[in-house]
Amino acid sequence: MYLYDEKKIRDVLERDIIPVLPERISKIIGKISPGDMQYIEEIRLRVQRPLMIFKGGLDYFVNEDGSISHFYTRAVTVIREDMERALQLMSDYSIYAVEDEIKQGFLTLRGGHRVGITGRGVIDGKKIKTIKNISGMNIRIAREVKGCGFELTEKLYRDGVKHTLIASPPGCGKTTLLRDVIRILSWGQKEIGIRGYKVGVVDERSEIAGCYLGIPQRDVGIRTDVLDACPKAQGMIMLLRSMSPEIIAVDEIGSLEDAEAIEDAVNAGVKVIATVHGRDMTEILKRPGVKNLVDRRTFEKIVILSRREGPGTIDEIIDV
Repeated sequence: MYLYDEKKIRDVLERDIIPVLPERISKIIGKISPGDMQYIEEIRLRVQRPLMIFKGGLDYFVNEDGSISHFYTRAVTVIREDMERALQLMSDYSIYAVEDEIKQGFLTLRGGHRVGITGRGVIDGKKIKTIKNISGMNIRIAREVKGCGFELTEKLYRDGVKHTLIASPPGCGKTTLLRDVIRILSWGQKEIGIRGYKVGVVDERSEIAGCYLGIPQRDVGIRTDVLDACPKAQGMIMLLRSMSPEIIAVDEIGSLEDAEAIEDAVNAGVKVIATVHGRDMTEILKRPGVKNLVDRRTFEKIVILSRREGPGTIDEIIDV
């Protein structure tokens, strides 16, 4: 279970999030009580819909005075001008500069926070060229919980790093855990006899290192190289060819192409640590690429997470 520092989370919101929200929305978010603010995981803006936050596994409507409720009758309504202003602020007044991210359905803010966006997709052939008339934003607050990966690292890697798959449903802390495991392995941890490793990270959706202008905003270690916004399969091959990693870490695998790249890395003597969506082995094995890897016993350990005792609860460690 991950515990968050109340003052630190408020500082993060005031530094990274509130400045890129329209003034009237930022004032309302700033009124939310410290006790509620420390647990905010997402802020949701939808045009002509109530302003919402997500915390503790539940969503809440936000009222004008900053109070939150499960009832929407007093909630603040987001308007089109709010969305347009938010996009201006988040892009630093240059939509062109963030077009590559927008067509993938997200923006990355300073501090590594990710903003999912929805609207009207503009299609060019079979590819999405951009998203126009943006009508929804999901601001996911990036949490860096240093130390949350210590227990798992000590338990699994004291006698050497093993090919590991970390699985959970969305919102259960697998990316937060992966980030801290990367940090520990990259820096090294003398207390448990772990030396520092060269780690290559393929961060396709900028959620692990949270790069802003190419620079990691999260502590992923002193020996870590990050390929930001790069497709996982291509990125793994690039790292193998050019960066001589000892460990490759990737988030949310699933395709056959991902599986082939992971096999290439394993055959090259590189350890792989990856995450996947799924609440149990039944769900995990529905993904063809992951099923192939499990059937071939590519992974040595599979870690199942849940929110049973809060994000990051380790439910089970499976020896493959």
